[in-house]
Amino acid sequence: MTPRLNVPPWLEPPPPGLQVWAVEPYFGGSHRQFLEGWQAVGQHQVQLHTLPGRHWKWRMHGGALRLAEEAERRLGQGELPPQVVFASGMLDVPTYLMLAPPELLRAPCLLYMHENQLTYPLPPGVERDLTYGVRQLAGAAAAERLLFNSEFHRKEFLEACSALLDEVPDEPPRAIVDAVAAKAKVLPLGLDLRRFDRARPARAEGGKLPPLILWNQRWEYDKAPGDFFRALYALQELEVDFRVAVAGPNRGLPTREFVEARERLGPRVVHWGMAQSFAEYAELLWSADLVVSTALHEFFGAAVCEAIYCGCRPLLPDRLSYPELIPPEVHGEVLYGEGGLVPLLERALREGRPWSEDWQRTWVSRYDWGVMAPRYDGEVWSAWEEGTRRAGFGSWWNRLREA
Repeated sequence: MTPRLNVPPWLEPPPPGLQVWAVEPYFGGSHRQFLEGWQAVGQHQVQLHTLPGRHWKWRMHGGALRLAEEAERRLGQGELPPQVVFASGMLDVPTYLMLAPPELLRAPCLLYMHENQLTYPLPPGVERDLTYGVRQLAGAAAAERLLFNSEFHRKEFLEACSALLDEVPDEPPRAIVDAVAAKAKVLPLGLDLRRFDRARPARAEGGKLPPLILWNQRWEYDKAPGDFFRALYALQELEVDFRVAVAGPNRGLPTREFVEARERLGPRVVHWGMAQSFAEYAELLWSADLVVSTALHEFFGAAVCEAIYCGCRPLLPDRLSYPELIPPEVHGEVLYGEGGLVPLLERALREGRPWSEDWQRTWVSRYDWGVMAPRYDGEVWSAWEEGTRRAGFGSWWNRLREA
């Protein structure tokens, strides 16, 4: 019998999967839903190393310091060291790996880019602080693999990195962009879409109501709520019958455009503000007829995917990540260009959806964790196997199978 390979403990694959540290400085909103969803259904032992989802600027500047400190504490208490580090794009990866215990340097690092600070749109009058973008470029260079939630995001980030280096005063590290591009790939966001099936309400009996238009975005400038409201005002002038639900999270007091819209839309409004529970949110999505986005920024589009899954006919800008979500054969019925929202919205309200709800659901069901978890698990296995080869142990599977 071939003697068993003497593999170091950090290279041994524990059943049923690998020890993965998911390191997230901003554990809130979609970042939190993403990690908790993968942790619940994935094959690996995903340990969450996180900080609360607030003070995002401090998280990007100093979150790595606190998380490195936390790594040392948890290892000291007996937590197994990671075999793979799965880091968020908001983590200062070089600082974290430099300050964390040396066990972490043995584990390959996968960096997942939910968003980036080189192309995130800014409010009027705000100048971009390139410190954050440089930090993310350095993190991308330090990680073994770089994952983006959409092809649009991957391409835009790499182009922005090249443009950034064009602006530096001297000695630009141009080779770094090619190195980052070589290890970058697209892995769409995993979503828990099946939970909407479990929360689907029974069909209500009663008279026919006007179509319900849903806007389930954050109440912030980068989602361009003013463009949405102006489209609704135009529909009012055209005397098109509709109802409207404005959902999504809102921080602080509503801006003037929201206050004005609430007044001008009056009795057409059936919901206003963030849903108080998932059951309420799911019921809202299942009852709506159309979902509209006017976003200036969208690297993936989780909220739109949820609405599409629940049967809302989408009307989306023909830009950003949206064309990737929609089958090419219906781009003309779903995506609108400059000045095209109102006529497309009016037509959709008058004619309804010209395709089946079941087919529409297949557009986004590919992002459910039932499909995506094996893909994420496979990326982790592949990164770990590559790490064992880099450490000089060849293919872990062939060697252990021979033992």
